[in-house]
Amino acid sequence: MAHLAIIGGTGLSTLARFKISRRVKIYTPFGEPSAELVLGDLEGAEMAFLARHGSRHTIAPHQINYRANIWALKELGVRSIVAVAAVGGIGRDMAPAKIVIPEQLIDYTHGRKDTFFEDGLERVTHIDFTWPYTPALREKLLAAAIQAGLHVHDGGVYGCTQGPRLETAAEISRMERDGCHLVGMTAMPEAALARELEMDYACCAVVANWAAGKTNEAISMAEIEATLASGMQEVSLLLQCLSI
Repeated sequence: MAHLAIIGGTGLSTLARFKISRRVKIYTPFGEPSAELVLGDLEGAEMAFLARHGSRHTIAPHQINYRANIWALKELGVRSIVAVAAVGGIGRDMAPAKIVIPEQLIDYTHGRKDTFFEDGLERVTHIDFTWPYTPALREKLLAAAIQAGLHVHDGGVYGCTQGPRLETAAEISRMERDGCHLVGMTAMPEAALARELEMDYACCAVVANWAAGKTNEAISMAEIEATLASGMQEVSLLLQCLSI
C-alpha cells in the first residue's frame, strides 16, 4: 500500500526513475479522477502518482475534478500528498526555475466544487485551515532538498487564480499587495479537500516564469516549457530523497 502520493501538474506528467507496478482505476461518489492512479517504486519508496491535468494534459485547472482526485487517493490508503505545481513568480526572489516550498496560500478561485461537506450532514462541519500546508510534510520536503543538494526557497504565499487565462499586470499588482509571492491555478480546492479528509498535504512549486507585469516582455509558452523541463528534473531528484 502506498502511503505517499505525488500529484503532478504542468511539466510533470511522469516521474523519472519511477518503476510502475500497476495502474488502478477508482470510481468515486464525485465522478472519475483526472487519470488512473499509478503505483510503483521510486528509489525503494512505494508511492502513487496522479496526473492532475490528465495523462495527456488536457484538463484545464478550472475543470479538474479535485474532489474525485483527493477521494480516490484516500480510498487507495494515501496519507500524505505532495502536490507539484508550475507557478509564476511575483516576489523578487521567485525567479524562473526556482523551487519553492510555500507555507501559505490565498484563494482567488470561484465556482469550483470545493468541499466534501455539503449534503446529508448531521451538523455543519468546519476545518482548521490556519496552516494549509502540513508543517511536518513541508519539513520533510526541505530535508529531501538538502539531501539532494538542491537549493530551494523555504516559505512564501501561493495565490491561486481561476484560470485558464494568465493574469493581468493589475491583478498581479493586487496579489503582490495582498502578500502573494507566487501565482498558480491548482492549489485550491486541492489543499482544503486534503485537509477535510485528514491527509497531510504540501506543495513543491517550480517557478516557470515571471508573473504578468514583472518584466517588459510578453509571457512565452515556449520559454515556460523550457524552464519547466529543467526545473522538474530537480523536483524528481528531490522526490527520490523524500522519506515518509
